[in-house]
Amino acid sequence: MSISEPFIRRPVGTSLLAIGLFLLGIVAYKLLPVAPIPRVDFPMIQVSASLPGADPATVASSLAAPLEKRLGQIAGVSEMTSISTLGGASVTIQFNLDRKVDGAARDVAAAISAAASDLPINLPSPPTYRKVNPADAPIMILAMTSDTLKPTDVYEAADTIIAQRLSQVEGVSQAVISGADKSAVRVQVNPAALASTGMGLEDVRTYLSQVNVDLPKGSIDGERDSYTLESNDQLLDAGDYQSLILTTKSNVPIKLSSLGKVFEGVENERVGGWAGTNRAVLVIVFKQPDANVIETVDRIKAVLPELERWIPPSVKIRLISDRTTTIRASVEEVQFSLLLSIALVVMVIFLFLRRFWPTFIASITVPLALAGTFGFMYLFGYSLDNLSLMAITISVGFVVDDAIVVIENVFRFIEQGDRTMVAALKGARQIGFTVVSMSLSLVAVFIPLLFMGGLIGRLFHEF
Repeated sequence: MSISEPFIRRPVGTSLLAIGLFLLGIVAYKLLPVAPIPRVDFPMIQVSASLPGADPATVASSLAAPLEKRLGQIAGVSEMTSISTLGGASVTIQFNLDRKVDGAARDVAAAISAAASDLPINLPSPPTYRKVNPADAPIMILAMTSDTLKPTDVYEAADTIIAQRLSQVEGVSQAVISGADKSAVRVQVNPAALASTGMGLEDVRTYLSQVNVDLPKGSIDGERDSYTLESNDQLLDAGDYQSLILTTKSNVPIKLSSLGKVFEGVENERVGGWAGTNRAVLVIVFKQPDANVIETVDRIKAVLPELERWIPPSVKIRLISDRTTTIRASVEEVQFSLLLSIALVVMVIFLFLRRFWPTFIASITVPLALAGTFGFMYLFGYSLDNLSLMAITISVGFVVDDAIVVIENVFRFIEQGDRTMVAALKGARQIGFTVVSMSLSLVAVFIPLLFMGGLIGRLFHEF
């Protein structure tokens, strides 16, 4: 008994099975994520730390070097690079491809904790780390501009409304704000005036950090009553800082305003964004690893009109970068090539067979094979990308070849006088092993791709 005999003897069951496979394939096709290239988890982690006011040489010696020393002791590190800039350092660690990125992240966190004793004590915050994937580029960049509001006000709207709402959109992993910074009170001290008081810049910094706190004040307990003291010591604007008394000289109080300028500004004045020639606050959107990039962008565009009603009318939101433009074009081009190849195959079959039913039977094997392929792609976590669609396009010819060989052999028995059922059984039994052998030999050509190592091997794994 051949492999195909049970299906030939049960045409109704076979037809229902084919219809079910086709419907499952359609559902799986709708659920498959769309991406330009296959998703590959690169075991790479980036550690960032900041030391405001430090020059690159100081950052390299006091910040980057201790981190590199500890991070270099992690097992499986293949490459480590660091960049020291004004006020901050970034260390990128690349691990061997067989290393799990989650396990590497735990080791990096432990190394950062171990390096804490070697780092400067005046770090504003501990070093942070995040997993980096070179393939995870932003899917969308929005520019928020206003002709009347200050960049800090636009930043406030972007940070409190736009970024939070976009992060809730299905498929979005995070929305990063760039091009501006949070509002802050900046103090510019005159060194000569400060020196006359006998104080230094560090004294001013320490004093400002101590007065701008909101700590519990305690309580007053009596015999029958207890009172909790409430007072807010936080300073919220530049006017509150100007009246601060730093010290006294000859019994004369020295106010902060007499030693320099106190004004409203931003935390980092060296951050700026432009959309064309206009100042803008940029909202950079990233997608989740398994999200469909096209559907995610469509969802974001759908909520933008709603978000525009939540922000001041003078703030305009403009789309300046949409990664799906090229992705849609490339995927649509490959899909068109796939449909064109199917049409050409059907035309060639009809040209040589010159019979409708053999052509029809050979043609329906293509959508059924594609439906089954989409189902397995969904089960294995693959995506619709240029490489997977290219592989499907190539395999269309393999499927049709097998169908043509079997159909021709069956028709040969029909022409010899056998009934249709008998001819189908004879034809399939006679050539079934040959067809399977042909298919396996064609598949064997691509087996080396499964064992290809390195980044190229991971990219071609879906192919």
